[in-house]
Amino acid sequence: MYTRQELEAMDRSYFEIIVADEYDVILMSRNTRHIWYLRNVELPDGEVTVILHKHQASDPYHAHGRSRTMKRAIWDIKKHDLFQMNGRKPVYKE
Repeated sequence: MYTRQELEAMDRSYFEIIVADEYDVILMSRNTRHIWYLRNVELPDGEVTVILHKHQASDPYHAHGRSRTMKRAIWDIKKHDLFQMNGRKPVYKE
């Protein structure tokens, strides 16, 4: 379950927050306008965030990945945005 602290720490300057509760977060990137659905799933060995993604509101979601934390899921989303904004070319930091 996402904590209040995690929900309040989301970067509102980077994302438009559409839904945010203890199990579901839907965000829209202000950079790419892509929509992201983070679903918290409780498993016997801990929690996992399932990351779903779509390019436009009318598109169906497709799987993007999984993460053990919301913080890491947000990092993955921002990394994907950089990839998109760089013409779908890898962005390497040295």
